[in-house]
Amino acid sequence: MSSAALRDDRGRVGMLLLILGESSFFAIFLVAYLFYLGRSLGGPTPADVLEFPAVGTLCLLTSSVSIVLSVRALARGEIARFAAALFATLALGAAFLVATGIEWQRLIFEDGLTLRTNLFGTTYYSLVGFHAAHVTLGVLIMSLILALALRGHVSSEHAERVEVFSWYWHFVDVVWIAVLTVVYIVGV
Repeated sequence: MSSAALRDDRGRVGMLLLILGESSFFAIFLVAYLFYLGRSLGGPTPADVLEFPAVGTLCLLTSSVSIVLSVRALARGEIARFAAALFATLALGAAFLVATGIEWQRLIFEDGLTLRTNLFGTTYYSLVGFHAAHVTLGVLIMSLILALALRGHVSSEHAERVEVFSWYWHFVDVVWIAVLTVVYIVGV
């Protein structure tokens, strides 16, 4: 086995272990949210203040398509298409974060929901904030990859590494589906 293949295998295993570990954390946050749902002594409640985040969800889920397109373009050596698709992924992730920020601004300043308001506020911001932190990390990593690509430091030989990173991005999207279901559908 060549050193490049061994490095790629270690990268895949490392990413899978990261995803497994992070899945455990998200599972704990989801269970805590469900456990404390409806136990707040005072309002506001989820039904009082939450609105289905359609735009942010659409952006995040669409970004899974664009990252697949970016990896495929890089594997074919189409660096300009790779960079364009990666930029689209990055922009969609950033749009999700902006939508989350707008939601939080409304929740805090119009609806009075903060971490300290009640159990709902504590568990909501902990769960959704933990997810937003993961999206932020993904956006930052994509910014770095894009900067390297624009400087000519990314080629088709890096497709495997970018694909392994894309697993993280897909993980963030799958987690969002779980968070969306628990917080905005089941919990309302």
